[in-house]
Amino acid sequence: MGSIFGKETVAEPAFQVVLERGGPHVQTPYEIRRYGERFAAEVHFNTTGGSSDMGTPFRTLAAYIGVFGTPENEGKQAISMTAPVVTEKEGVKMAMTAPVVTEEDDTTGERVMKFILPAEYDEMSKIPKPTNPNVIIAEIPSQVGAVHRYSGSWGEAINRETAAELASQLTTDGVDRMSVSYVLDHFQFWGYNPPFCIPMFRRNEIWVELDESEVQYLVNKFDTAPPN
Repeated sequence: MGSIFGKETVAEPAFQVVLERGGPHVQTPYEIRRYGERFAAEVHFNTTGGSSDMGTPFRTLAAYIGVFGTPENEGKQAISMTAPVVTEKEGVKMAMTAPVVTEEDDTTGERVMKFILPAEYDEMSKIPKPTNPNVIIAEIPSQVGAVHRYSGSWGEAINRETAAELASQLTTDGVDRMSVSYVLDHFQFWGYNPPFCIPMFRRNEIWVELDESEVQYLVNKFDTAPPN
């Protein structure tokens, strides 16, 4: 019942909040978060021809960790679900544990959906090998980026609109590289709740990676917290 109302019961990757950017004059609030190295199980799939079914790759990954019964990995080892599910364009770095991540190449329709693996799987040698050849284990390097959190329904149009709003805020804040066109090519959608969760209780996030110089610029400009 709790998941219907947005109660989060699965783990997500550890992160450090570097900056909270909000307040009455900030149209699109965001956090800057720093994530360490993670590992993910991923599935590549194609969306050409008008298909945008996210269920098939999700089920493939869920079968790998054992959601539907015997885990589809060597040793048949059950793996805890994490959050979020992340979605992004092909070729863009992703992060997740809850979320599931998905990425897409506009030209080929190629997407990638990822489940971030629990923190105890911190070396490739510890991760059960998939028995389904469509499941790939990938290493995700440490990253820092801006994250905007929102509730409600999500989908391709809403995700892109929200990403454009985050891009405009970052540009207004002085990060010139974060144009709308750049962010629409590089953002990730992170979803933390199952499809049956009531939209108003959902936790959705848009992420875009920043470089260290951009992070330092924003911290110097907006971090008003008193020193310890």
